[in-house]
Amino acid sequence: MQHALLVSVFVIASCGLAYELVTAALASYLLGDSITQFSTVIGAYLFAMGLGSWFSRHIDGDLLRWFVRIELVVGVLGGFVPMGLFLAFASQAGPFRVLLYLAVLAVGVLVGLEIPLVMRILKREVRFKDLVSRVLAVDYLGALAVSLLFPIFLAPHLGMLRTGLLFGVLNAIVAFYALQLFGKERRGLRGLYAMTIGCLGLLLGGFAVAGKVSDIAESWLYADTIIHAESSPYQRIVVTRWHDDVRLFLNQNLQFSSRDEYRYHEALVHPGLAALPRARKILVLGGGDGFAVREILRYPQVQSITLVDLDPAMTKLFSSAPLLKRLNGNALNDARVTVINDDAARWLEEHTDVFDFVIADFPDPSNFSLGKLYSTGFYRLLKRHLVPGGRVVVQSTSPYYARHAFWIVVATLEAVGLKTAPYHALVPSFGEWGYVLAGEQTPEMPKSYPEGLRFLTVETTPDLFRFPADMSRVPAEPNRLNDQGLVRAFEEEWKEAIH
Repeated sequence: MQHALLVSVFVIASCGLAYELVTAALASYLLGDSITQFSTVIGAYLFAMGLGSWFSRHIDGDLLRWFVRIELVVGVLGGFVPMGLFLAFASQAGPFRVLLYLAVLAVGVLVGLEIPLVMRILKREVRFKDLVSRVLAVDYLGALAVSLLFPIFLAPHLGMLRTGLLFGVLNAIVAFYALQLFGKERRGLRGLYAMTIGCLGLLLGGFAVAGKVSDIAESWLYADTIIHAESSPYQRIVVTRWHDDVRLFLNQNLQFSSRDEYRYHEALVHPGLAALPRARKILVLGGGDGFAVREILRYPQVQSITLVDLDPAMTKLFSSAPLLKRLNGNALNDARVTVINDDAARWLEEHTDVFDFVIADFPDPSNFSLGKLYSTGFYRLLKRHLVPGGRVVVQSTSPYYARHAFWIVVATLEAVGLKTAPYHALVPSFGEWGYVLAGEQTPEMPKSYPEGLRFLTVETTPDLFRFPADMSRVPAEPNRLNDQGLVRAFEEEWKEAIH
C-alpha cells in the first residue's frame, strides 16, 4: 500500500510542477518578458504551496476523504486554469494579471495541502525518518520528470491547454486509485466515486474540445482569419490573412505584413550589401521567414548564404507552406542557402567561418534572453566572423518609439570597436524603424542597387541616414550581459508609446 501511495506522490509532484510551468509559459506567451513571468508566477506558486502546507495541520477527521476531495478540486481547477486564462485574456473579460495570480495562489494552496496529507496517511506504516526521505525523494523525482517532458514533448505537441487538462486527469486518476485502495475498508464512498467519475468526464471533455476553444480564443485576439497556428518549444506562431494581406505573429507580436514587408527587408539588406560588390559569403542570424534571404539572392555574385534560426518550426513553415514560399520567393529552398537551426550565440562560438556580410535580424530586445543578442559580448563574438572590410547590419527597433533603446544598440556596437552608420525607414505596419550598419571601417553608401526593388533608390538612400530632431542621438551606455539596460529601456519606452 505504501508503494502505491508513493507512486501517487510521484504523480502529484508531476501535476503540481506542470500547473506551475503551464501557467508561467502561458503568461509569457500572452504578456511577454518570459523571465519576469516565470519568476513571479513561480514565486507566487511556491508561497501558496507554503500556505497550503501550513493550513494542512487544521485538517482532521477522515484523511482519505479529504485527500480525494483535494485531488479532485486541484485536478479540475489546475486543469482548466490555462483554458480559463486564455479565454479571459482573449475576451478581455477582466484584469488578466489579477485573474492570473488568483489562479496561481488557489492552485498553489491546494497543491501544498497534498503532500502533508499523504505523509499523515503513510505515517502509520512507515517510520518518520524513512517517511520523509521517501516522500521527498519521490516528490523531487516527479518534478524532474515533468521539467524534462514539458519543453521536449508537452508544450510543442499538446500545447498549454491540453497539457493542463492532461495533468488534471492524472490528479483525478490518483483520487480514483486512492478510493480503490481504501474503498474496501470504508463505507459511504459512493458519493466520492460519483464525484471522481464526474470530474474525470469533465476533464476528458475539456481535453477533447481544447483545440476548438483555442481556435475561438485566438480568433478573438486577431482581427484577420487565422490560416496557421502552432506552438513550438520557443514561441507561439500564428499566421493570419485578410484578402492579400498575410501577417506573421510570434507570441502575438507582429513580425511582418505582406503589404509592406518589402520596405523593411529592402532597408535591412541592400544599403549594406549593395556597397560590397565582392561579397560572396553571407550569414543571416534570425530571419527564419526567408525574406532577408530573398533579398540577398538578388545578387548573382553571392555564392553561399548561411541562415541560423533558433526555431525549426519557423524555417520548416516558410520553406514548405505554398503561400509563404510564394511570398519569400522559395528562398529557403535555393541551392545556395544552408539552413541551420541553432542558438545564434552558440553557433558563433562553435564555428570559425568568416563572412563578407552578416545580417542580425532578431526580434526586439523585449526580454533578457533576446537582450543578450544585442550585447557587447555577442557583438564581440560576431566581429570575429567578419572578413577584413566586412559589414554587419542589425535591426534595432524604432528610433522614434524607442529612441533611447535604438541608440543603446549603436553605442553597444561602437563599444566593441566597430564604426557605425545608423539609419531608419518608414514601414507602415511598424512606423519608423531603425537599423545599424557597422564595420571596422565606416560603411560607404551604395552606388547602385539590384533591379526590381520597390522601395529603395540610390538617390533617396542618403535620406535614410539622416535623423530628424525627435530621433537624433541621445546619450546611451552599451548593453552588457551583466546589466542589460537595453531591455529595461525598450520596455519602458514601448509601454509609454502604447499608452
